[in-house]
Amino acid sequence: MALRINDTAPDFTADTTEGPIEFHKWIGDGYAILFSHPKDFTPVCTTELGMMAGMAEEFAKRNAKIIGISVDPVEDHHRWKSDITTLTGNEVSYPMIGDPEMKVAKLYDMLPAAEDRVEGRTPADNQTVRTVFIVGPDKKVKLSLTYPMTTGRNFDEILRALDSIQLTAKHQVATPAGWTQGGDVIVTAAVSDEDAEKRFGGFDKKLPYLRTTKQPV
Repeated sequence: MALRINDTAPDFTADTTEGPIEFHKWIGDGYAILFSHPKDFTPVCTTELGMMAGMAEEFAKRNAKIIGISVDPVEDHHRWKSDITTLTGNEVSYPMIGDPEMKVAKLYDMLPAAEDRVEGRTPADNQTVRTVFIVGPDKKVKLSLTYPMTTGRNFDEILRALDSIQLTAKHQVATPAGWTQGGDVIVTAAVSDEDAEKRFGGFDKKLPYLRTTKQPV
């Protein structure tokens, strides 16, 4: 069954390029960005892992850890790192999970549970393993996005979504379409007009059901 928003992200133990981990314990009290790719040494994914390596500091500022996964062994990940650095100039310092038995991929419903052929798999065999999950400190899934193999992921959007998730978890607001840091936000229906005045110092009533206010600090 597919994971939905607010489902508990399945816990697991796995080998990574940084040593063995227990996923929930590894997340700790912050956020995790778990992003998967179909196969090592593939062109689109090489650009993606390099981009994430370059953005690692931005995620760290938001108390978010990055972790990659594919159904390849850890030894392959280590060999792939040099190609990623050669292409993008960024060194991969975040862990990459080795999942050669496809246990995690199946646990997160990225491959059918009945899939059992491990050897000789191609990127096309693994093409559904192409998802980004944001997992919160409560170990719940906050976001999931699945991309086709030929479309490189926009990790700036993942960063933007994380900003929104963290902001709206702290304040009773929502973010409108295209929102970025510093933009006006939406006061949720759970907040009365009187409470909104006290809490946010005022609001603008655009429609009977839509009130906006400055982004809370």
